[in-house]
Amino acid sequence: MLRYTLRQLEYFVAVGEAGSIALASEKVNVSSPSISAAINQLEKEFGLPLFVRQHAQGLAPTLAGRRLLDQARVVLQEADQLMALAGDISGSIRGPLAIGCLVTFAQVYLPFLRRRFELENPDVRIRQHELNQAEIFSYLRRAEIDLALTYDLDLPADLEFQSLMVLPPYVLVNESHPLAQREAVTLEDLLGQPMVLLDLPFSSDYFLSLFAQIGAKPVIAERTRDLAVVRSLVANGFGYSFTNVRPLNNLSPDGQPLTFIPLAGDVRPMRMGLLMSQDAARAKVVRAFVKHCQAHIQNGDLPGMEGRPEMGS
Repeated sequence: MLRYTLRQLEYFVAVGEAGSIALASEKVNVSSPSISAAINQLEKEFGLPLFVRQHAQGLAPTLAGRRLLDQARVVLQEADQLMALAGDISGSIRGPLAIGCLVTFAQVYLPFLRRRFELENPDVRIRQHELNQAEIFSYLRRAEIDLALTYDLDLPADLEFQSLMVLPPYVLVNESHPLAQREAVTLEDLLGQPMVLLDLPFSSDYFLSLFAQIGAKPVIAERTRDLAVVRSLVANGFGYSFTNVRPLNNLSPDGQPLTFIPLAGDVRPMRMGLLMSQDAARAKVVRAFVKHCQAHIQNGDLPGMEGRPEMGS
């Protein structure tokens, strides 16, 4: 009779997806020796080598390892469903919950919502993933996350979006920028000014589409995929940028002041909400997290919350 645990299978899958024990250790927050021991035990129990050790390229699954990885994912998914069923029968909220979050506001909203949900539901084990929009779609379709906190950017028809909050765009400039003293700024005011573009999938399309509405193109001076770098570049005078999320203070990461000015005119706001597969809400823990987010946003609890709550969408 084979002797192995679900935890060992979880470590096996983590190594298979990460390609190394060190990266898998970071993903599941477990020491590398513990993961190595789990892999060795599985290889002993199965009587098969699961990975080829390649010092330069890390670990690659063997042919047998690839087949067992697929089945291990199925076993773990079935185990999660068993835990969810037990919670439904007992009336408790329990089991794993994998949450994705768009990188542009992962540091602002998700930690607040996650901590309070865990305090209210101590039997729930949460894993979070900071992702761009394209990665969120992929993770949801591969069932690597249960739901994601994100924007309504180019949403595919096979995923379900529950809108939580309307977030209008702001123009971000430093204190010495010619527009810094304005109470509001139009897109026409920005024409010819250098722009710092947050160059993430779908996000950049949204910001550029604002100018397309008036038949114009911005002057892109800098591009970066890191929101913190955007703020530092703006604070140091490399140009203006757009944002739909205001931090709790008006300082860039290097400590210099920033100014947030509402963007006036007929511009489309972003909607922040929860994106999930169409059958995800069948799980009680997912339904509970959706209600949890709705309640905190309706009450205006989120840190730095500037948007307008939008329920029932």
